[in-house]
Amino acid sequence: MERVNRKIKRIGILTGGGDCPGLNAVIRAAGKAAFRLGWEIIGLMNGFDGLLFKHLAKKLHPSNVSGILNVGGTILGSTNRGNPFSYPVKIGRGVVIKDISDKVVKRYHELGLDALIVIGGDGTLKIANDFIKKGLKIVGIPKTIDNDINGTVITFGYDSAVSTATDAIDKLHTTAESHQRTMVVEVMGRYAGWIALNSGVAGGADIILIPEIPFDIDAVCEKVMERYNSKKNFCIVVVAEGAAKKGGKMFTKNHDSKGRTEVLLGGVAEFVASEISRITGKETRSLVLGHLQRGGHPTTFDRLLGTRYGAKSVELIKDKKFGCMVSSLPPDITCIPISEAVSKLKLVPINSDTIVAAKLIGISFGE
Repeated sequence: MERVNRKIKRIGILTGGGDCPGLNAVIRAAGKAAFRLGWEIIGLMNGFDGLLFKHLAKKLHPSNVSGILNVGGTILGSTNRGNPFSYPVKIGRGVVIKDISDKVVKRYHELGLDALIVIGGDGTLKIANDFIKKGLKIVGIPKTIDNDINGTVITFGYDSAVSTATDAIDKLHTTAESHQRTMVVEVMGRYAGWIALNSGVAGGADIILIPEIPFDIDAVCEKVMERYNSKKNFCIVVVAEGAAKKGGKMFTKNHDSKGRTEVLLGGVAEFVASEISRITGKETRSLVLGHLQRGGHPTTFDRLLGTRYGAKSVELIKDKKFGCMVSSLPPDITCIPISEAVSKLKLVPINSDTIVAAKLIGISFGE
């Protein structure tokens, strides 16, 4: 962590990557803390695009951060397509990927920023780490509903997403039981199965499939039939979007966007439901929660955590501790180097107490 002697007068703040509940709570806390110190704060719209285009940078006032504690989304906007180190630039009728990071560095200095708060997940923080190497003074705040950032016990947005998923699973129980169906619900979690694991256990799922434990579809179907044979004429399966078969890859599908075909993650719930129906003969339906998990008001926990994170980021800047990420290591809010935070993903330990408890009460992981 680097220390400098220059007095802090003006800071910037941006939100990058996927949105989630609690972002505005962080912005509010950081803004209120900065204003109390007499600093100016520049809101940078749409992630790092706010440092590429002049019209996307605006000075924030106390009124901008008032009344947003319980509001979902982000008043600063966000994007997961704006990496300045690999940026799509139109040349003629085509698009070329170029490194335009020097433009960001130049704009940072043109704005007279003494520090920058970067709120984002693994991808956004990796970009922040690259800018630290180019001399920018940055403090990071971990944000992702996947809860997969290293060095912090929990990220804000995760608790809200798990609550949304759990509520959906609760509702699926009634319709599954009414129609004697197996319901397969797909939740987010590309590489880490935290949402699937915790919402599945809390929601009373019978089967939970996560990326950390490749599944055998025959084992899944055996559990389904065990349910029906025990006079429980319905079954709930929760599957993370990144879950894969043993020896297989994550499920993907093509998506047309602006005339281009993109390969996106998705399709595992549909596959699992189809196979259950084919192998067991039981009526099965699939449901993908998708971006529903990113929306809505933040939970009490995420409002509090976001507030603590936002205030701590300003404290770190005040103490001139740059290059670090705010971290939750209960009972403390502390910090670690951003380079450490992005060095690896935090996956679900397959011998974690939650998985052990789930197996003891009869939940299958498709092994």
